[in-house]
Amino acid sequence: MSNGMTRRGAIKTAIGAAMAPAAVLSTSRRTSGAEGKGAGRPPNIIFILADDLGYGDLGCYGQKQIQTPNLDRFAAEGVRFTQAYAGSTVCAPSRCCLMTGRDTGHARIRGNARVPLLPKDVTVAEVLKQAGYATGIVGKWGLGEAETTGIPTRQGFDEWFGYLNQRNAHNHYPHFLWRNEKKVLLKGNLGSGEAGKPYDEYGLEAAKLQTGPDGKRREYSQDLFTAEALDFVARHHRGPFFLYLAYTIPHANNEGGRATGNGMEVPDYGPYADKPWRDPQKGHAAMITRMDRDIGRLMAKLRELGIDKDTIVFFSSDNGPHREGGALPDFFDSNGAVKGIKRDLYEGGIRVPTMARWPGKIKAGTVSDQAWAFWDFLPTAAELAGVKPPAGIEGLSIVPTLVGTPGQRQHEYLYWEFHEGASKQAVRMGDWKAVRLGPGKPLELYDLKTDIGEEHDVAREHPDVVAKIEGILKGARTESEPWPIRDGGAAIRKKAVKKKTTKKKP
Repeated sequence: MSNGMTRRGAIKTAIGAAMAPAAVLSTSRRTSGAEGKGAGRPPNIIFILADDLGYGDLGCYGQKQIQTPNLDRFAAEGVRFTQAYAGSTVCAPSRCCLMTGRDTGHARIRGNARVPLLPKDVTVAEVLKQAGYATGIVGKWGLGEAETTGIPTRQGFDEWFGYLNQRNAHNHYPHFLWRNEKKVLLKGNLGSGEAGKPYDEYGLEAAKLQTGPDGKRREYSQDLFTAEALDFVARHHRGPFFLYLAYTIPHANNEGGRATGNGMEVPDYGPYADKPWRDPQKGHAAMITRMDRDIGRLMAKLRELGIDKDTIVFFSSDNGPHREGGALPDFFDSNGAVKGIKRDLYEGGIRVPTMARWPGKIKAGTVSDQAWAFWDFLPTAAELAGVKPPAGIEGLSIVPTLVGTPGQRQHEYLYWEFHEGASKQAVRMGDWKAVRLGPGKPLELYDLKTDIGEEHDVAREHPDVVAKIEGILKGARTESEPWPIRDGGAAIRKKAVKKKTTKKKP
């Protein structure tokens, strides 16, 4: 542990040195204005992340049946992106990209396995903490288990409340959550069963344990997260602060869904109770509307505290819509005009509803077709804070796009890889989108400018574009022991140049 902390200290020292000139300027600006208000200081930064929300699940993105008035207002008051991308097509790697500024060809975590961030990984929270920000995370983490180097309080966050493990986060009425490095029992959900039963044992029997003595489950984690977020903002309103609010809705309780047929857990169905729909569809819609309501409460809190104009708020989703827990993405047309869902590298798996709001800085009602991805958030936050991001990351700041100034740098390409089953890869280069569904499989090519639904593979008509993307793929990733390129489960490794070594399969 001491070795790990030494390495982390060295990393932080390096960050501090790189940031020093900008940080001093930022600090002088913060102290020149009225205390707690701030024309002279960098903005508070909030990033709200939904879980498995599809590109077409919000009214401002074309949704017709699910009510999202607060997020629709959010879009009208800021910028709505039409070509923003998640870090991956599932939870953990997407969040790793968001936190570290690395794409899935270089990120520490490239799949939903219990691999923690290491001390040498630099997160956006560490960058902002060095710039004088109070840093907090509420909700779902997924980048390190208890007592590992990957937990939030060892990755730059001052405060942490929520789920460490993404599988535990399936249960919206959990036995416990984490506050910093301690478990907090939720007594309203313990029931009369064995409180010490392993938390990752779900199914019907475990579902029965998630009830109070009278059979009712009382503590819905999303409601707790909203209360925690409101409290964090109130306590740190003098700023600057960074809040990462990672909701776990509308993700399904997969295990509960398999046991009961309905994994869309929500306290009530709200305006959908009398709809002629199956319960999972009522629950899915109610979860999204409940989240929308709570985001509206957070926006109201910013106005109440007088920090609305001092705070930039981002909203996005970690990947595309799911078909889990009884949810049917086609029922609500959750992916909108794009093809694919969660676990696909087609647009529906990675293109996500994304917006940003900063009154007085971001022009209201803006619709942007700037193509960017989660790994761009870290350098964006760094520029907003007036400091430099760590070197060697794939991310680029999108501040010029946000505030409408010239000089927006563009990616040569965006890259994704996904390793459930055969390894899949995708590249976006300009308007071209390429997808490979496994090693040795032909490269599919789509022109997103004319074919957003990726219906027409034009690889044969454009061999020059295919050849260029093939060249990109050769250098788009570094080797990863947990996530090598696999052909249906068998790892494909580069041939050893010198002596042959034997490695265990991950």
